[in-house]
Amino acid sequence: MHELQRKLSAAGFLAPGSAEEANFCARTHAALLAFQDSYGLQATGECDDQCWSALIEASWFLGERLLFLRSPNLRGDDVAELQSSLNRLGFDCGRVDGIFGPKVVSAITDFQLNIGTEGNGICTPELVDALRRMGLQSGTGPGVAVVREAAELSESITRDGMRVVVGYFPGTAPLAVALTRRAREVHPLTTTVDGDALAQAQAANRFQADAYIGFEVAPDAGCTIYFYEVPTFFSAGGRNLALRIAGAIRDRAPELSVRVQGLRHPVLRETRMPAVLCSMAPVEIVALKTSAISAAVNDALDAWRENPSIEI
Repeated sequence: MHELQRKLSAAGFLAPGSAEEANFCARTHAALLAFQDSYGLQATGECDDQCWSALIEASWFLGERLLFLRSPNLRGDDVAELQSSLNRLGFDCGRVDGIFGPKVVSAITDFQLNIGTEGNGICTPELVDALRRMGLQSGTGPGVAVVREAAELSESITRDGMRVVVGYFPGTAPLAVALTRRAREVHPLTTTVDGDALAQAQAANRFQADAYIGFEVAPDAGCTIYFYEVPTFFSAGGRNLALRIAGAIRDRAPELSVRVQGLRHPVLRETRMPAVLCSMAPVEIVALKTSAISAAVNDALDAWRENPSIEI
């Protein structure tokens, strides 16, 4: 408990000495909820593995360590800040996911060459200083990554043979099977995956999917269609697909309360393509409406394929 309080304090969500030491007091609970909400996690007030990993990543500040390509990839808030800064300056390093991968190396190298230094793809304190000086003129928007994702979607997603991965977590296999059966009529390269979030994301990436649609049982009544979003980035393709799915479900299953929300869920963070996670409840109604829901999601997928970068 003390370590949890220390990490919440380091992340700026709990004033040092304000909580009952080694006890999960009301202030610790409130700080944990605030952290989860700020980091795009489900605000449960419980520190699960996903939340703990996010707390560890939040302890890194840009410039405190060298950032370079290694396996496994370096992860942390410092990487996310680096990605945001590069994107705002026009050096595309892809989605802001806090993962130091090859696209980040490429963006850093381009930046280094642009300012007349050696292009080695390593983020040093000196490079961070240069980024911050130039960043004073760059504004605070999401940067080039969001714009480029939308443009690339318009060029590539409408091609024949769209590859779709339908993932499912415990309790939602019937929905996944029903959607897969429908989707294959138009998109034969549709497959299902299960397992934990990381396994599903890795499978979708290996399959080189154009879209990932996942299903899980919601902890509370109501359906939420999640897409990947963090404070400095959102997946344009994922959000547009989520909006279309939510609208289609409302039309075909008006008994269900549906909303759309950005979230930093592992399966949305780790996938390299537009992805949505459909969190469904109440279970009894969802079970009765499996056919209608799968038809709605399939309709939304087809509509999204025609205009993946245009918001509805």
